[in-house]
Amino acid sequence: MRTLARGAAVLSAAGVIALGTAGLASAHVTASTPSPATKGGYTKVTIRVPNERPDAGTVKLQLTLPPEYPLASVSSKPVPGWKVEVVKAKLPKPITSHGKEVTEAPSTVTWTADPGVQIEPGQFNEFDLSVGPLPEDTDRLLLPTTQTYSSGEVVAWDAPPAAEGAAEPAKPAPVLNLVAKAGGADAHNASATVAGAEGHTEAAATSGTDTTARYLGGAGLAVGALGLGFGAGAVLRSRRSTGKPAA
Repeated sequence: MRTLARGAAVLSAAGVIALGTAGLASAHVTASTPSPATKGGYTKVTIRVPNERPDAGTVKLQLTLPPEYPLASVSSKPVPGWKVEVVKAKLPKPITSHGKEVTEAPSTVTWTADPGVQIEPGQFNEFDLSVGPLPEDTDRLLLPTTQTYSSGEVVAWDAPPAAEGAAEPAKPAPVLNLVAKAGGADAHNASATVAGAEGHTEAAATSGTDTTARYLGGAGLAVGALGLGFGAGAVLRSRRSTGKPAA
């Protein structure tokens, strides 16, 4: 028993160390979407900002939008205790959005904490944007971000993703991954086929279950009837053996 207890304690300690290491490794400013971001469409982007300093709070965040892939529409969700400012810049080459020529687009989004407000040590906050139309000629958007602490320290999360097999950079930029549009009619037909097959299988399974239930129910009634017959026969034999008339 002592050996088992000692082994459990070792495993528990190892798990705590592993979880702590994973937490440190993932404490980056990141970008995520509630569902895959489709090229040419719109999406909500959540910028998650952890506080990595034990003795200072995060009081400002500035996100830079890629000028090579301008986004005509960028709107922010209010965050209690924070002011947000979206600054536009003139585009080197106009783009077309919803049939209209766009000559300038948002270039930076800056969140600034109100006095007395900050992301405390050991905490994180999330900042939401609605952006689009997303570019159709790239698979990802880099969103370099600077994080300012109450101590005056500024941390730049701007390193591009590492090549396959290489070590992750210390301060990677948040990345918004993009996926191709759905396959249209073919995809719809495939989905319908799969749905039909699943419905057929489910119906068959339900039918099989009902049939089995009927058989089992009938068998149960038959067994019950036999049991009553045997019981009645036993009573009659007993009364005959004792000379008592049957009731």
